[in-house]
Amino acid sequence: MPIVHVREYSMTSRSQTWLLLLVIFFFIYSFKSGTHLCFAVDTISSGQSLTLDQTLISKGGKFELGFFRPGTSLNYYIGIWYKNVSIQTVVWVANRDTPLYGGFSPELKLLENGSLVLLDDSKTAIWSTESTSNGNVSAEAVLGDNGNLFLRKRVIRSTSEVFWQSFDYPTDTFLPGSKIGYNKLTNKQISLTCWRSPDDPAKGLYSLHLDPYGDQFFIESQGIRYWSSGAWNGKTFSLIPEMGLKYIFYFSYVKNENESYFTYDLYNTSIITKLVLDLSGQIKQFTWADNSRTWFLFWSQPRQQCEVSGFCVCDSKCRCFDGFLPRSPNDWNTSDYSGGCMRKTYFECGDEVGFLQDNQQTAFFNQQFNDTVKTADKCKQSCLDDCSCTAYAFNSSCLLWKGDVFASRKFGDDEARYSIQLKVAASEILTQTSGISRETSGGNKPLNKPYIIVLIAGSIFVIIFSCFLFAYKMKQRGNKLRYETTETSLPDLSVENEPEQGKLELPLFDFNTVATATNNFTNKLGQGGFGPVYKGKLLDEREIAVKRLSRSSGQGVQEFKNELMLISKLQHRNLVRLLGYCIGREEKILLYEYMPNKSLDAFLFDPTKQILLDWSKRFSIIDGIARGLLYLHRDSRLKVIHRDLKASNILLDENMNPKISDFGMARIFGGEQTLANTNRVVGT
Repeated sequence: MPIVHVREYSMTSRSQTWLLLLVIFFFIYSFKSGTHLCFAVDTISSGQSLTLDQTLISKGGKFELGFFRPGTSLNYYIGIWYKNVSIQTVVWVANRDTPLYGGFSPELKLLENGSLVLLDDSKTAIWSTESTSNGNVSAEAVLGDNGNLFLRKRVIRSTSEVFWQSFDYPTDTFLPGSKIGYNKLTNKQISLTCWRSPDDPAKGLYSLHLDPYGDQFFIESQGIRYWSSGAWNGKTFSLIPEMGLKYIFYFSYVKNENESYFTYDLYNTSIITKLVLDLSGQIKQFTWADNSRTWFLFWSQPRQQCEVSGFCVCDSKCRCFDGFLPRSPNDWNTSDYSGGCMRKTYFECGDEVGFLQDNQQTAFFNQQFNDTVKTADKCKQSCLDDCSCTAYAFNSSCLLWKGDVFASRKFGDDEARYSIQLKVAASEILTQTSGISRETSGGNKPLNKPYIIVLIAGSIFVIIFSCFLFAYKMKQRGNKLRYETTETSLPDLSVENEPEQGKLELPLFDFNTVATATNNFTNKLGQGGFGPVYKGKLLDEREIAVKRLSRSSGQGVQEFKNELMLISKLQHRNLVRLLGYCIGREEKILLYEYMPNKSLDAFLFDPTKQILLDWSKRFSIIDGIARGLLYLHRDSRLKVIHRDLKASNILLDENMNPKISDFGMARIFGGEQTLANTNRVVGT
């Protein structure tokens, strides 16, 4: 028995010895391997490294950091991307301007002094945070669940101090919780810069900055500002109405003696969204639709790519205007139009100049309005007197363009068009066939007699032709209905049992005011049966939606009067509010309160916006529509049947409250009337 007992003890001792040797071997191997396996999943501690095949994953599993290759590039970069998005979407790049050219054993290492460095195969630092923890306390790098990589002092039982973070050095993506701004103490900008190409994250042409001298953002290309957000009004930037979508995200602007910055957060943190300054030079807000595994564009600014500096026209082929040529022809041959166009012949202030009419049906951007000028001749003279003026146009108001000509676009089908007159040297007039006109820029040099004769003869011909054309138009029109702009009432609606016809209790706007408010009808929101709808802003800063009756519209004068008379008499929180109207110059225009969230159909039938309508919001919208209909059918002083109720005619305000709109097809009933006949088939 004692012998057996000793043998069991010997076997146990032998097992413990082998286990101890195994632990020692594993410890030595890990030590020689540089302790790559010893850090937490979201953290690197001082002295530890991240190798080519390793990544950090944020605690909630939303973001991942590691080495990556963009597109078809063979270079390696350190970046952060979404963990749960099937399409790798990089939101931050550490070494965007210093790539790793190939390599087999690069590493991202946190040094003992608190600096995070990227080392190549030869252990040469090619990128560094250049930060220190300022003390003997060890540091750690942590990837947060908001996509922020930050360095902090590792202090036990105390609040850790963050001394560096990637949010202070963004690349092209603006994430919720981050900020774009200006540090007044260090004179440092926190800004976005687009990638150079889909395969190269190096700094590209376009940058988004906060104006250090004003409360607005701007995008610039090679020092040229081509877009502005408009001033901050306490809730949104004036030229970014999408910021009013309070059900998705909320924005805030902070300004104090130390810094000014802009940030935003999500109401629903489960939504994956990003705001990117992309290669097109536009800011784009995307949301991820997991069911279709696609990024959906939510909004963009500038809305049209033609507004971006470097895109000279929205056409199949980029070209300069008459009298102008590419500033850099070699760049144009490689599809780089960022240099823009310049005049063929240079002239100084006081030299003879001429105006060439642009016959390519294009519109410029960034025009300046001069409301004090009421005639085309005075508008032309304003451009002549200003040596920096490049072009002018007159269409009820004077439009002036100054500086270089970079961007233009095609007119929309329903836009008010105008002829743009480009200022060029007088010698260029001889080589062109249109717009013959010679003047003196900023001076009073006399004109040559041959040109005066040609100008007078041409003017006489134009006047005679215009008279014939006017007479023909008047004959064709016959006895059609005419309106006077000074009349403030309309004829009766000619519908049965309408009890309270009479004068309209609405302001009448003149056409020039409406044209100025809508930037000459350039900011188009959409198109309906009545005609195009434009966004505008009145002098009192109220935002408006302007419905302009189109000549090609299936609706006409009767529908215009119907909508005008009905909405002016109906008042309910779930009916769209009419602010005024305009009649004149063959124009029939209605001015409404602006609805930033547009119509209900935009949410119901858009896969990326459907997820934003949870049950409570859907119920609230249904309840609001029902209350509006109940008012129309029973509680208003007029019994009104809408006859064209559909999702596109339900507008949503900034708080997603529904407003019934488009009363052009509506019918008024008597107090006890329940039946009526109609000669028209309308509705949906």
